[in-house]
Amino acid sequence: MPRQQPSTTRRRKVAVVGVALSDTGRVDDATPYALHAQAARRALADSGLDRGVIDGFGSAGLGTLAPVEVAEYLGLRPTWVDSTTVGGATWEVMAAHAADAIAAGHANAVLLVYGSTARADIRAGRRTANLSFGSRGPLQFEVPYGHTLISKYAMAARRHMHQYGTSLEQLASVAVQARANAATNPDAMFRAPITIDDVLSGPMIADPFTKLHCCIRSDGGCAVLLAAEEYVPDTAKSPVWVLGSGTAVSHTTMSEWEDFTVSPAAVSGRLAFERAGVTPADVDVAQIYDAFTYMTLVTLEDLGFCAKGEGGAFVEKGRLLRDGELPVNTDGGGLSACHPGMRGLFLVVEAVRQLRGEAGVGQVRRGGGRLPEVAVASGTGGWFCSSGTLVLGRG
Repeated sequence: MPRQQPSTTRRRKVAVVGVALSDTGRVDDATPYALHAQAARRALADSGLDRGVIDGFGSAGLGTLAPVEVAEYLGLRPTWVDSTTVGGATWEVMAAHAADAIAAGHANAVLLVYGSTARADIRAGRRTANLSFGSRGPLQFEVPYGHTLISKYAMAARRHMHQYGTSLEQLASVAVQARANAATNPDAMFRAPITIDDVLSGPMIADPFTKLHCCIRSDGGCAVLLAAEEYVPDTAKSPVWVLGSGTAVSHTTMSEWEDFTVSPAAVSGRLAFERAGVTPADVDVAQIYDAFTYMTLVTLEDLGFCAKGEGGAFVEKGRLLRDGELPVNTDGGGLSACHPGMRGLFLVVEAVRQLRGEAGVGQVRRGGGRLPEVAVASGTGGWFCSSGTLVLGRG
């Protein structure tokens, strides 16, 4: 279908029509640009559409003038662009922007693409393992005290444990279930089973987080193509509709965070569900940003899957497993499958695959063997500084 003039007369429905991963895990012989291109080509092929329909492009995290450099590398000349960068929530926020632009007629088809060789770069000595956001602006008041990103998450986890009685074993169960889900994902970097004792006995990274409480470091990329409803009849796969979205920011400095036990997903999730016209009870599968086990637990609370303070009890007894009450991070998540940096776009890819029924032996089946009908993808950026939530539905 050739590129059309965007509609300006009504709000159009928007669908995810193509998703794909690049090579992931251990990728020592590719540049980040190559991973972007590989993922983009695969997502376009997955959609069945011609590249000529793409008039919108979103990218972040690579190049001096992202997304200009990446668009040029891919041979695209978009008339709608986005380079929003809010950490791990970037891609849910950017997808919300793209869906709004398509619905309003400012674009027809928007390609979002990400790629990183974070693991390979460290192994080759091209970068160090430390992540610094600089020491200017508000952060200058924390940097002198060695307040690293992981220590901020650790402090928040400790506060939740103190305030609500959340246990180390409950946090560890998040990692155990993520690894169990990864076991059925051939693309997952780590698939061997782990136990709660394995998590608790590992080397301490930032109290209370041992190594297995923390996300892995991998290489990889992915791409998502969103398009207006007019293009759906020409796509190769059934559409997955964007039902609703919400975005929110919270704080930069920890001193401005009003409550360590509440993330901005409490706002983005509420907005997304309201705009989608559904409730958490309608969700069949959830993909949640999990740089650390506590992120999964508190985001489940903030999205409304359980009450505040009840996340510890909720994640117990296998509820997050593929065949559990609420399958979460069905590909293994950032704790076991892949985490090359800003992982949020991977959440959308897995949500779409689950709704399409394309997850193979890792496919979620609900009552009566039916495919999932509603999925949520919720990304978190910084140290709970930003959040983007998408509600997706099967066509």
